[in-house]
Amino acid sequence: MRLTMLGTTSEDGDCPTLYETESGDIVVQGDRLTDPEALAQLQYVRPGETFVVVPRELLTKYAPKE
Repeated sequence: MRLTMLGTTSEDGDCPTLYETESGDIVVQGDRLTDPEALAQLQYVRPGETFVVVPRELLTKYAPKE
């Protein structure tokens, strides 16, 4: 799978970052959500799924507008 970096709000090239796959899907790099209270509120979680925290600024600045 080939990824294209869409953008980051990181100052040092770290996360968070958005990528687009060649099929048009979006991949998100960010800090893992670990807060037990927040995790308990998630619904429809499938085995193998994980959750990352994404700053709103990253999405509004770089997410595709389609």
